[in-house]
Amino acid sequence: MAEKSEKYVITGEVRTSFLNAFEPRADDNGDLKYSTMILIPKSDEKTLSKIKKAKEAVIEEFFKGKEPKKLNYILKDGDEEDLEGEHYEGHYFMNIKSDQKPGIRDASNTVDITDPSAFKSGDYCRVSMRAFGYEKKGKKGISFGLNNFQFLRQGESLGGNPRAADEFEAVAVEDDEDDFL
Repeated sequence: MAEKSEKYVITGEVRTSFLNAFEPRADDNGDLKYSTMILIPKSDEKTLSKIKKAKEAVIEEFFKGKEPKKLNYILKDGDEEDLEGEHYEGHYFMNIKSDQKPGIRDASNTVDITDPSAFKSGDYCRVSMRAFGYEKKGKKGISFGLNNFQFLRQGESLGGNPRAADEFEAVAVEDDEDDFL
């Protein structure tokens, strides 16, 4: 594999939320984007170190070595933000997106995943992403662009409707020919 810059990060195991990897959705500006929120365990020091190095590389390159006083930064603390859901506890999170459809590979890196039911919000994966700086409407910040996913394992679904199998109990049904809904 070719050497990548410090702005390029491949995470350890993270969890997806609000996953839009198969079809783009309109963002706040109406632009179609592929996107996800990733939940990074606070215990994953290796991934967090890579993200910090990417941030420093952007500050050095884009902001000429001087961090802006009011820097908008994509990495947020799940224990400090006012969010619903215990899955944020003990995690950092970030929303990443792309104009380009991300590739999705299986854990063995031999099969492309193309079925939306095979990779969903709540599943665990690795993510490749690239840090970049921006200056827009007087705001300066650092964000990350989504590149690709490597699916690792299924997780409990986050968001959306619960599974039908989790909501219902089995019931006995009488076979009555006179009843037809």
